Amino acid sequence: MNVSPDAVGVLVVVTGAVLMAAGARWRGRAARPLAPRRARALAWQAYVRALTRCADLAIDSAREAAGRGEPTIVTVEDVVRLARERFGYEEVVREHAAAALRNAYERGRCAADCVTDAYGSLR
Repeated sequence: MNVSPDAVGVLVVVTGAVLMAAGARWRGRAARPLAPRRARALAWQAYVRALTRCADLAIDSAREAAGRGEPTIVTVEDVVRLARERFGYEEVVREHAAAALRNAYERGRCAADCVTDAYGSLR
């Protein structure tokens, strides 16, 4: 079987073009779920991740702002504000922000130097 090098080159180029066209056509399918239930679940996961990140950022920025020997004061409103500013969430449920702050507070061992309203009455 004698195959010319030109035929092999054309075959490689055509195969590559077909793979690139298929990749361009199907790109992003896994990130955009077709099922509404799966889409809502992914949106909820992104919301929880954003609130967790905002709680961590609020604690870090409050620690930096506190003077030497002063307690670090972190409020639920700080978490809500960061979620609006950094992640673009227009409506953030205060209870969700408080839960994220409580979780970050307990995970980050903040009881020694932090004060928060996440455990108080939720308005």
